Amino acid sequence: MNASCLDPSKESFDAIVVGTGISGGWAAKELCEKGLKTLVLERGRMIKHIEDYHTAHLDPWDMPNNGEPTRETLERMPKQHRTGYVTKEYRKHFFVDDIKHPYNEDRRFDWIRGYHVGGRSLMWGRQSYRLSDIDFNANKEDGIGVDWPVRYKDIAPWYDHVEEFIGVSGEKLGLEQLPDGQFLKPMELNCVEAHLKEQLKEQFDDGRVLTIGRVAHITEGTKPGMGRSTCQYRNRCMRGCPYGAYFSSNSSTLPTAEATGNMTLRPNSIVYEVVYDDATKRATGVRVIDAETKEKLEFKAKIIFLCASAIASTSILMQSKSERFPNGLGNDSGELGHNIMDHHFHVGARAKTELFKDKYFKGRRANGIYIPRFRNLGGKTNVTSFKRGYGYQGGATRSKISELVAELKYGPELKEEILKPGEWRIVLSAFGETLPDHNNRMYLDYEKLDDWGLPTVTFDADFGENELAMRKDMQEQAIKMLESAGFKDIEGFDEDENRAMGLGIHEMGTARMGRDPKTSVLNEYNQIHACKNVYVTDGSFMTSAGCQNPSLTYMAFTARAANHAAEQFKRDNA
Repeated sequence: MNASCLDPSKESFDAIVVGTGISGGWAAKELCEKGLKTLVLERGRMIKHIEDYHTAHLDPWDMPNNGEPTRETLERMPKQHRTGYVTKEYRKHFFVDDIKHPYNEDRRFDWIRGYHVGGRSLMWGRQSYRLSDIDFNANKEDGIGVDWPVRYKDIAPWYDHVEEFIGVSGEKLGLEQLPDGQFLKPMELNCVEAHLKEQLKEQFDDGRVLTIGRVAHITEGTKPGMGRSTCQYRNRCMRGCPYGAYFSSNSSTLPTAEATGNMTLRPNSIVYEVVYDDATKRATGVRVIDAETKEKLEFKAKIIFLCASAIASTSILMQSKSERFPNGLGNDSGELGHNIMDHHFHVGARAKTELFKDKYFKGRRANGIYIPRFRNLGGKTNVTSFKRGYGYQGGATRSKISELVAELKYGPELKEEILKPGEWRIVLSAFGETLPDHNNRMYLDYEKLDDWGLPTVTFDADFGENELAMRKDMQEQAIKMLESAGFKDIEGFDEDENRAMGLGIHEMGTARMGRDPKTSVLNEYNQIHACKNVYVTDGSFMTSAGCQNPSLTYMAFTARAANHAAEQFKRDNA
């Protein structure tokens, strides 16, 4: 139900979910399926599955300048453009206008955002990996940050639950550092990738393995939602998938929630405060600004789920001040807004090969390869120069010869040469873990307000010495692996200009979980320690980062928290 004209004075809800992205969609689904009347609030506009994917079927020649960003786009989206890919004309409408939605930087931070129903679940990379007990134990083992209040056994059933619903394709490996899941059939490696896989197995004895990426793509059959079917290998995923082949809130969790009859969805609703009752020591609802009319409203519920993203949810908590919480709701520890983490990347190696000139590939596989972490796992894998580890993503492709020789890009030579394949190329790009650091933070600037009169976010965060030391090994080992496989023209890279936090689009840690309320914001069920009916289940809760893409973990923790909230609700209202 789309309820833009909802009258809060005439409605009551069991639960409110703030945000409709990966976490918000899951919170809505789980709460609604458990019978709770749930209001779902989204700050951005409505995006309808299929109907609003306006560029999903456009070819390069259907767009001016092959879809490259215009001067106007670059002027209005300078920070979004730092990624190098979100401002393409066929996908820019899913990312924010930096002029309309400003933020501030004491130290550079690339905050990539999508304000609409579905959030970044429409544009995410879909890489879906579990954390392991190596990750959940890491802070305690290293004496860094605080200990996670959970272990893998607590989350494993919820990983199962999520994977079975969304559909994750992948290969089982039996690795302790990368637990296997409930997989659909894996996508295929091409011949060059398969060659590297065999060479790693033969040349290294420290557990290095190459596999196809584990992605939230349906590779066989169907999954729940709006007609979700098998991937068509178009690789236009960031434009919205009309087939529902990849998981998104719009194609899957939100339609499932709506089918229960328990969901009310209100877009254009900017939540800026959670209302706290000092007498009951519980939250009673949220305050909202209508994004279009700027009218202020208040909605009430017995349970609040903040799923607006790590930065946005923490901003809401910071603005939620009361006599009990003068520094923001749940901020007894003083850790709210601190410990920002993101994965650091844009480092690795690329190469060419003269092998397999008689082979090509079919389709546009929306996925790449993955080399799981092989550092600091014990024994010969340990190094002393840095803590934790990293994995590699990447892949091999074969270009057209006309792309390599400028003179062949036009005229009669183009007709003759366009069908001739060019060289095989391969790239290994590392994703490394970032350690939690109290000095990496965000805070609110009440002197610089946005169009709705709300304070803007300021970032003061960067990678540390551990990450910089890790990057040297990331590049060296990528080169070493390509050399061992016999590749040619090997080139290592470390793109210093793109090393700022945020670019990984995996911002985490601003309201971390922990065992002790004196050093953390949330408990083991994602509840605020001192306000148990408020749950935070986006990247805010992450206590450490791992080196794996985190979205699957957000979904598993959200489902677990929603189950806990529903049980508490039924007990309190029995």
